[in-house]
Amino acid sequence: MTSRFRSIEALRADIKSAPALIADFVADALSGLDSIGRALNAVAYVATDHARERVASLNTSAYDTGDEAAPELFGVPVAHKDLYMRAGWPCEGGSKVLAGHHADRTAFAIERFDLAGAVDCARLTSVEFGLGTTGHNAYAGTPLNPWNRAYICGGSSSGSAAVVAAGIVPASLGSDTGGSVRLPAAACGLVGVKPTHGLIGRSGVIALSPTLDTVGPLTRSVRDAAIVLNAIAGADGDDTSSIRFESPEYLAGIEAGIDDVRVGWPSNHFFDDVDASVADQVAGVFALTGRLGARCVDVAVPGIETANAMTMLIIAVEGGALYERAMLESHELFGPQSLARLLVGAFVPARDYHNALANRAHVARQVLDETFRHVDVLVTPVWPYPLPTIDESDVGARPGAAAMVLRSGHNTRPVNYLGFPAVNLPTGFDANGLPTSLQLIGAPFSEARLLRVARALERELDFWSARPKLDAVT
Repeated sequence: MTSRFRSIEALRADIKSAPALIADFVADALSGLDSIGRALNAVAYVATDHARERVASLNTSAYDTGDEAAPELFGVPVAHKDLYMRAGWPCEGGSKVLAGHHADRTAFAIERFDLAGAVDCARLTSVEFGLGTTGHNAYAGTPLNPWNRAYICGGSSSGSAAVVAAGIVPASLGSDTGGSVRLPAAACGLVGVKPTHGLIGRSGVIALSPTLDTVGPLTRSVRDAAIVLNAIAGADGDDTSSIRFESPEYLAGIEAGIDDVRVGWPSNHFFDDVDASVADQVAGVFALTGRLGARCVDVAVPGIETANAMTMLIIAVEGGALYERAMLESHELFGPQSLARLLVGAFVPARDYHNALANRAHVARQVLDETFRHVDVLVTPVWPYPLPTIDESDVGARPGAAAMVLRSGHNTRPVNYLGFPAVNLPTGFDANGLPTSLQLIGAPFSEARLLRVARALERELDFWSARPKLDAVT
């Protein structure tokens, strides 16, 4: 029995009735990572020995797989972005700067996956240090979109998106500093969750901007995303931004519909620089929420116009500080785009950085008071234009592409700036046969409501049943 394109719930049901299938499912995932995953330039490292040892450990453990209380991810194969450390494993962060580096600790989120019974199989290609929206990486390789290999996967969690979209594993952790979970999820037709800042611990994840970095899953379905959040949400004593919050059971009530939900259409910023074809697609789904019983409301989002510039300033300053020594000692090892963006941070006056942080708190309070007093969820585009090809968005080969790349995060960076949660939901296909999507944004710690709205739409749109054709890849 194959594990390809299977949900976490389906795999768990099979494992419950026949625990020996764990070995088959993991072997299938390892084979897919080594073949399809590598053909897509999406794999940095396959941990075959570790995965097999883990399977043997699970099969002889004290867990009773027939028990409903068995861990959420018992025996489920997973693979994660190459920013997530596991002691002894290679962890290069997509950068020549860390070539040959091996982790000396295990990330908090990976430990949570372990406790949930998952089988960690690989590390997946990342944009250098998570700094990029398209997925281009001259050192680690640029992942190819499983729906059409000429197109980008988005970044920076590009390998994670490619591998999950190809059905090799049902879930992968990415990281999101300015859209790096949601943009790849949107490009590859996945559910991507950017949680409330502080909900999931980040220790043991290669950092870019501690003020903005978040841990988040990419999955093929909303219910799978809820299962992963259940497993990994929690306070992390080694992460100073971690917040102690009693997370709800994210699957509870997820099928309850949206009769009680107020869905907002933002009247400023989020549609200001969006192609008509993208806006029309989002408008159609917004209208669908009304037909499903939600109350549809036009609403302003005060102060959000400054969020893009402020987000990029914070990333430049904090990323530049983190990698200052490496840039001074080995600047030639950095990719040119990463180096240019990080060097900007050295020239930002301290007062501008502190003003950006102070403004962040002010805008977040405004948006809570003046937007989320009237609505529960905002609906916005993710990519503001149809997905570009790898060639069209290659800044190194096409300097004119820089404006396109800058524009790509127009609707995702503000959510990181606010520290609020958001969910990417695939909705259909564009004229080029690439996935379309929308973003659901909520107030802090409203992930359960966002997932409930996403699930109501998912039932209607049925994107889950679509699969990329991988014949040409294999």
